[in-house]
Amino acid sequence: MATSSSAYQKLLAMGTKIVAVGRNYAAHAKELGNAVPKEPVLFMKPTSSYLENGGTIEIPHPLESLDHEVELAVLIGKKARDVPEATAMDYVG
Repeated sequence: MATSSSAYQKLLAMGTKIVAVGRNYAAHAKELGNAVPKEPVLFMKPTSSYLENGGTIEIPHPLESLDHEVELAVLIGKKARDVPEATAMDYVG
C-alpha cells in the first residue's frame, strides 16, 4: 500500500479527470434547498481543481464566503468495464 504522500503525488501526476458525484447526501441537498434526485448526479471537474497540500484557496471577487467540502480521490490504475465488486480493488492504485 502506498504512503499517503506517495499516493498523493501519484494522483497529481496521473489524475487526468475528476468524475464527481453530487447530491448523494439527501440531508445536505435538503439543507441547501435542492431537490433530492432519485439517482446521484455525476459531473466533471477540471484537474486544475487539485490543490496541493498547504496550497492557497483563492476566493474570487465578489464572493465573501465559501462552503467547504472534503473530497475522496480514488485513482483507477488500469482500464476497466463491468468489473465485479469482488475484484474492483484490483483496479485501484
